[in-house]
Formats: sequence, structure tokens, C-alpha cells
Amino acid sequence: MADGRGGPWLDDDAGRLIRPYTVSDGRTKPTHHFDLMTMVGATDTKPRNDLGLDHANVLKLCEGAVTVAELSAHLRMPATVIKVLLSDLVESGAVTTRTFTPAPLGEDPADLELLEAVLDGLRKRL
Repeated sequence: MADGRGGPWLDDDAGRLIRPYTVSDGRTKPTHHFDLMTMVGATDTKPRNDLGLDHANVLKLCEGAVTVAELSAHLRMPATVIKVLLSDLVESGAVTTRTFTPAPLGEDPADLELLEAVLDGLRKRL
């Protein structure tokens, strides 16, 4: 169904009725490496003018630090398409990325006292 404003074809349940490869100009492989937990943030650099509306939507969400998985969920697009769009934005200098590095585990990652303290803290917040 058209949204009445001449915008993209939308379906309330399915989302956009445009094939993902049309959003990424037929490209299926990003030129940079991203995983789902890669953090992305916007820079002050303006992207090239030839980037489209989908790039602008991704860039707007990158104003605060966000992961690739979050971008995919918010924009209701496959992560692969988001990665291709992000590659374009990285190449134009509009976004920077940072890989997710888990905190090092302590001496005993199954420390019962620590786990109980975390559980108590969570119960207090609920």
C-alpha cells in the first residue's frame, strides 16, 4: 500500500516492500568489516552528495553511538544491507566505527558472591 504521501511502499507488518539489494545498489558485500556489535558514531564530516535517503537515515541514527544490530532493527533492514550503507559512510568519512571488546573476566568468572551482588542490584532496580 502506498503511504498516501508519495513515499516508499509500506506494509504495516512487512515493512518496506522494496528489495534490499535496491537499497544497496545491488551490492551484497560491504567494503569494510562490521559485526553486529560494532559501534558506529557520526563525525562532523558531511557525506558525499550522491548518497541517498537510506544513507541519511542511517547517519541520523548514528548521531549517538549505536551498534549495527540496532541500526538494522530500527530501520527494519537486513544487517547486510546496513553494513553496505555503513561502508559507504565510512569511506566518505561521515561515520567512525569501534569494535566491541568484552571486558576481561576476573580470576573466577563464576564467582558466586559477585553473581549474587549483581542479582541483588537488579532486584532493587525492578
